[in-house]
Amino acid sequence: MTVREIRFTPCAIEFGCEGTDWFASGGADQIKQAKDLLTQAGYPNGFETKISYRNVFRGYLPDPPAVAQDVKEQLAAIGIKAKLDEQESGTLIANANSGKLDGLFLLGWGADYPEVTNFMDYHFGGGCTAAFGKCYPDLATPLGQGNSTTDSSARKAAYAEANNKLQELVPMVPIAHGQYANAYLAGTTGAQVSAISTEVLWGMKPPGSFSTPDTVVFIQNAEPIGLYCADETDGESLRACEQSMEGLYGYAVGGTDVRPVLATSCDPNTEGTQWTFKLRSGVTFHDGSTFEAKDVVMSFAVQWDAANPLHKGDTGIFEYWAGLWGGNLNPPPPAS
Repeated sequence: MTVREIRFTPCAIEFGCEGTDWFASGGADQIKQAKDLLTQAGYPNGFETKISYRNVFRGYLPDPPAVAQDVKEQLAAIGIKAKLDEQESGTLIANANSGKLDGLFLLGWGADYPEVTNFMDYHFGGGCTAAFGKCYPDLATPLGQGNSTTDSSARKAAYAEANNKLQELVPMVPIAHGQYANAYLAGTTGAQVSAISTEVLWGMKPPGSFSTPDTVVFIQNAEPIGLYCADETDGESLRACEQSMEGLYGYAVGGTDVRPVLATSCDPNTEGTQWTFKLRSGVTFHDGSTFEAKDVVMSFAVQWDAANPLHKGDTGIFEYWAGLWGGNLNPPPPAS
């Protein structure tokens, strides 16, 4: 059996694999080691749990029921009895992010932008969700140091410490890294496959012989859960949002090269703590109203301020804001 090592963040992303190696898997004596650890923890005969999952195809999880069954059988080999629990896609995500799942669960992550903060900070930083229980200060502290500096050496040290703490605390276990592929009809113009699921349908055209030349039919893994885009995290919703929403900056079609969109420039200070954007002029919304700085401020405010009357979405958790920026203004009191 091949011994392999899987990190939480893909090593292709800078700082993703700093620190000591993750636990290797595939060794012939791992079942015995696992049983010994269970005995040391007071569970010589194992215990009962459940494995929750959603039956939605993903590049990182192409057949959830089969994977869940396989994990169940591996756990049974060391005495842990697991019951499979299939949930609707949106329900599972909401339950995971609000800490309502009891037992183990299968979920994955696809990069929204190719940076280590998108993996580590979102899940384990100061504004982490309740998916893995309470936030871990020993993880959040070095992550905060890494995401608040532009010094490469300091970032490397911070993420090495965070990766080591992740292995020490083990709030989750990385199983595999997946890859994506899209298939298009021959003759499709502008066909794209994006590593961060940002295909732009308006940049494509079907073959000339197609009966509806101005219509692109794109089949994805599932229906979008919702379109209040700031409060969604599933790839299907975010791909739909990509067709109608524009940010200050974005990515080149079919790639990850950063380009200005609603902004024309972005200038940081030396410390990287202040950023000055110059907005594109002459931009209008669909209703004809003009795009102004106050619109940018409002788009941030409704996500940051939990008391804002527009801070309402599918779940109302706004996971991305808290995960990437460290928490909300006026957060609601914790549930009793």
